[in-house]
Amino acid sequence: MTKKIMIVGVGGQGTLLASRILGNTVIGQGYDVKVSEVHGMSQRGGSVVTYVKYGEKVYSPIIDKGEADIILAFEMLEAYRALPYLKKGGKIIINNQQIDPMPVITGAAQYPENIDKKISGNADAIIVDALSLARQAGNTKAVNVVLIGVMAKNSEIEYEKWIETIKTTVPEKFLEVNLKAFDLGYNS
Repeated sequence: MTKKIMIVGVGGQGTLLASRILGNTVIGQGYDVKVSEVHGMSQRGGSVVTYVKYGEKVYSPIIDKGEADIILAFEMLEAYRALPYLKKGGKIIINNQQIDPMPVITGAAQYPENIDKKISGNADAIIVDALSLARQAGNTKAVNVVLIGVMAKNSEIEYEKWIETIKTTVPEKFLEVNLKAFDLGYNS
């Protein structure tokens, strides 16, 4: 059976490292993995979407609407935008952080209200204050690994396998913070 995971966020949030940790972990379990990254204006805080598919044999990384088993969302509005991709019975894991997109910053639009309630009313949602947990780990940029920890707790892959992958994927100078962030997410 093929698993389909979407990782959504804005530029600079570490979605690419998260997809690398996820991809390397499932490769280590013997799965075929395909990853595709779709960048908006990621340099300026625009949307970034990564598709990760894994299973016995995967031919394409693309995930269509209604197909994602899991959506890992680094920001509330990006979670809301990705919701149509979640399949019935799928799970969405969300960082409760709100980052104003350019139209909100310029005053051309308003950040939508009550996104958490709209999402929770339509999906199995786990909403986490990943920014606070990352701060607790020692670096606010570790939000991505906090969320990977939350997802790992809800996966069939053993804790130790995730830890091994983080140790081989994350640069040495950031390793301690990321291991702490993973544990905080895993145990949240």
